[in-house]
Amino acid sequence: MNKSIRPLVFLSVTLLAVTAVYASDMTKAYDMPDASKIVKDDLIPAATKFTMPKDCKLDDLESIARGEYMFHNLNSKNDKKENLPKGMKVPKDGEVKAYGNCVACHNIENAIGGGTVGPPLTNYKANFIDTKVRDAQFVYQKITSKMFDESEVCDVTAYVMQVKKEKSTKK
Repeated sequence: MNKSIRPLVFLSVTLLAVTAVYASDMTKAYDMPDASKIVKDDLIPAATKFTMPKDCKLDDLESIARGEYMFHNLNSKNDKKENLPKGMKVPKDGEVKAYGNCVACHNIENAIGGGTVGPPLTNYKANFIDTKVRDAQFVYQKITSKMFDESEVCDVTAYVMQVKKEKSTKK
């Protein structure tokens, strides 16, 4: 046998012998975690289904105005009570209410700097309501977050579902 191959053969035989000794019972070599518990801990919870309340008034002009206000604004930091739409909740002094700044990601009629990250919502009702999949319940479900309470989600839903007219840009 070639002298340069002898060390490799010896190493291979040694590894096989060591493997045979330890392969018989590896459970004592290290802790064996309960894999079923790990898998249960890693499971993603089922989606929560939010159902639009029956008292959501999608055609109420005040609700639509509040929804528009929230859609186009980031927060209440610069709000003055007299500038808010009727029925809008006024934060207590020093508090800032987050609105979400929907327009940062979504484009919609009359948006200034409407985003392109989220799906466009321009003419939403005319473009999607006929599918019966993306109806008001669908919009309500998509808007629901910890940022808004139930009535605020209704207001934003009313705004998105409202048939809007483009504002004239004449100078």
